[in-house]
Amino acid sequence: MPETHEKLLLVDEPHLVERYGRAMTAFDLKPPPLESFHVDMTGFSPEVAEALGNADYLDPPGDDRRFILVSPQQADLPVVHSSFSNTGDLMSGFFEKNRRVLYALTIKDVVFGEIEDNVFVIDDIDDLLSIEQVTFKIGTHEDLTGKTNELKRLIDRLLQEPDAWRNDAMLNRMVMLAGQTGDIRDNALVPEAVVFRNENFWTSHFGGTYLFNDERQITVICDPEAPGFRKSRPWEVAYLDIGDGERVFDFLEASGRLQQPSADWLESSRLLELRKHMAAAWLAAQEGDEMPPSLINKTWVRRWARDNRRLVSNDNTLPLIEWVEKQTGDGKPVYMEDIDLPDRFALCRAQPGHPDMALVNRLISEYLPYDFITRYEFHRPLFVRERTAWNENYAEFVAEALNSTYLMNKARVYDELYL
Repeated sequence: MPETHEKLLLVDEPHLVERYGRAMTAFDLKPPPLESFHVDMTGFSPEVAEALGNADYLDPPGDDRRFILVSPQQADLPVVHSSFSNTGDLMSGFFEKNRRVLYALTIKDVVFGEIEDNVFVIDDIDDLLSIEQVTFKIGTHEDLTGKTNELKRLIDRLLQEPDAWRNDAMLNRMVMLAGQTGDIRDNALVPEAVVFRNENFWTSHFGGTYLFNDERQITVICDPEAPGFRKSRPWEVAYLDIGDGERVFDFLEASGRLQQPSADWLESSRLLELRKHMAAAWLAAQEGDEMPPSLINKTWVRRWARDNRRLVSNDNTLPLIEWVEKQTGDGKPVYMEDIDLPDRFALCRAQPGHPDMALVNRLISEYLPYDFITRYEFHRPLFVRERTAWNENYAEFVAEALNSTYLMNKARVYDELYL
């Protein structure tokens, strides 16, 4: 199956490869004999995962999320594999709050650890509701954080105990520790911010669960077969069946998380145009038809739509988007209540600037199987899972479209489509 390429950090220097292996050993994992590999923000490596035959080696089911940091450059990388959608946000906060310390630590050693929560096992929705904050538990192969704390205690003794300077063993220990940690007055080598709130999130548990914790209401969106659905804390939690797109749409709309079609953003964003082309390619793939030579190919779309009028009419995505583009272009309103689902989702995006923007775009992508760009960016687990069912021609088309249309200049295209 063709792969897409995204910017990850290449780890190919022998000392960094060795350090990464030490962290794996600390997790009771056997390092594979690789001379180079790529890592994401958390240290997850697609090549290591393939060599181990275990995509969850840093995200084991039932345990806390692990991380391996070999370079401060990981702070600017994406997270490509996680059971929780907010792992990237938590890691970014950890990097931001402890930037100087992590920079100093990764110069000297590998940093590894776990993102721990207060729940030991997630058996039902009530367990998810109980996760209010997480704590970063970190270590290094050379135990630099532990040695820093020890040196701090010894310095305190030296300053507070009148005869401590006569203790040669203690002074020698301090010299030895300082040789490893450096001057801890300038660089303590101990992260100061390790506790973070667990905000709204998606998790892969129970087939995929969304949790929105608003000021007056908690909303859970998932499969109604999930254990605890409508039973866990029913007095404070609203439960929505993820299969009930109308109620999900109404929730997102009422909570101000959706941006509906208007000339203001449709003139500057190509999102609906791209969805129209992706929908045409998706329908063609279902029919076993030839794929377009490129994602943006208006000639192919017009010709294919003309030759498949009945299919296009029954699906309705293409004519609806074209109608909305014309309406907004003429300055006319679009009344969403007159549009059936899931077509409403096809016309919207998450409200730019909203704290839940990425999470809402992830949820929207659940209802748009053809929008592989939104799924790739915001819902990578779903993208990867669905990719296994694609025929070879469609898989090659998607990989080429992502590489040439989206990933060539991801930051610019991302801003254009979603911001």
